[in-house]
Amino acid sequence: MDKSDILSSLIQRKGFIWRSAEVYGGVSGLYDYGPSGAAMKRAWEGVWIEHFVTFSDNCHLIEPAEIMQEEPLKASGHVDSFTDVLTTCKSCKSEFRADHLLEAQTKRSFEGASLEDIQKAIQQNNVRCQQCKGELSAPTMFNMMFQVNIGAAGQEKGYLRPETAQASYLNFKRCFEVGRRRLPLGVAIIGRAFRNEIAPRQGVYRMREFTQAELQLFFDHERPPEPELDADYQLSIMFASERETGAKLYACSVLASRPELQPIARLYISKMCQIQRFYVETLKVPISKFRFFEKAGSEKAFYNKIHFDIEIDTDTLGGFKEVAGLHYRGDWDLSRHAAQSKKTMSVNVDGKEILPHVLELSFGVDRNVWALLDLSVAEREGKEERYTMLRLPASVAPFQVAVFPLMKKDGLAEKARSIFDILRREFRASYDESGSIGRRYARQDEIGTPFCLTIDYDTLKDDTVTIRDRDTTQQVRIKVADLVRDIGSKIAKD
Repeated sequence: MDKSDILSSLIQRKGFIWRSAEVYGGVSGLYDYGPSGAAMKRAWEGVWIEHFVTFSDNCHLIEPAEIMQEEPLKASGHVDSFTDVLTTCKSCKSEFRADHLLEAQTKRSFEGASLEDIQKAIQQNNVRCQQCKGELSAPTMFNMMFQVNIGAAGQEKGYLRPETAQASYLNFKRCFEVGRRRLPLGVAIIGRAFRNEIAPRQGVYRMREFTQAELQLFFDHERPPEPELDADYQLSIMFASERETGAKLYACSVLASRPELQPIARLYISKMCQIQRFYVETLKVPISKFRFFEKAGSEKAFYNKIHFDIEIDTDTLGGFKEVAGLHYRGDWDLSRHAAQSKKTMSVNVDGKEILPHVLELSFGVDRNVWALLDLSVAEREGKEERYTMLRLPASVAPFQVAVFPLMKKDGLAEKARSIFDILRREFRASYDESGSIGRRYARQDEIGTPFCLTIDYDTLKDDTVTIRDRDTTQQVRIKVADLVRDIGSKIAKD
């Protein structure tokens, strides 16, 4: 089996991710997280909050409604322009994203291409239906939002929100008051978004219901923040003008003068540093697998003044794929909502009226979970059989520590339970007393648990336990009294 098949099998068997309502056949683009996947996803979200929200000044995490009335989505442009390019097979009526069909056949990007250019490319490359090889219809624009009717009689039109960002703009002035009328101001959201994708593919990489983690930073563009930079810290970047040479490492001191990052270079670079450190230092993504990818011209959204995707190189998705984005959106969003609502979105800071600009940090949680699973999957030769394992960072592993009694008799199980009760208050902990120790190790390796404790007969004598490291398989003895401290130290270093 190739890596995609190995990982797909593992995540279903071990309770990470599977198709929603699969007893009824499921629907493409809808997935459920099992116990292991839900634990990993919540852990990722917690680490994200800690890195981007908890330790940021004047940053607020909110939880807005998932249903939006039509008016704000008219203002944001979603009602008129939130579209993908649809083509339908004239024979079997299968529906496809036209740009994806072209990209698969030509290995070129058609992002931002016009309907005319896409139609011309389909004809020139003789692109046919992937199901029956039939002729394709002329491409049209398809709005991806899910419409809902609000009220008993459905008198008001609404939509499942297609992104979380708009809620941050709508809540900006409330959060400004809560934050004691200061800028810069961060408004963060972790929540669901909904997009009626034409033909979802590549598993959780493209879903109809997914989770976003976003931070909108509102600031005075006439006096943008100029944070201190580590001049020697190097960022992995592929500028649009340098794609032929690939990503390079650039020192912050060099980047500060790059025209692509003006006029908010220091602020933008500081967020690039924060994002790269999140991936490389916290999530342990190798720097060779990480890069910022600049989008320019028609590739980027027209309202973005600066647009970089954050990409991770994954085997199962065929190379570098977007997992997040860093976008300088200017005052586009607030000015549009002001015009549509006829209410000012400006605020007064120290006697000055300001319509803030926005720097957006946007992360696809499901894509990040998949990328980490891809990077961590490996195979190990166990004592009893060869098996697949996950080398997940302790910060996002479903369980950080597992507790095993060597035997279920002679008081070992009771002692193990007492130790487990202590550890579960501090860490994500699991208890297992079924099967041989080797099989228990293998079960924990498969779901990525970094540390396993075995309570044996020596534990009853000297109150020490054996702790096994998942990656090295090395085992050492630790005093029970020191377990919380020592495991905490190991997790912090992992």
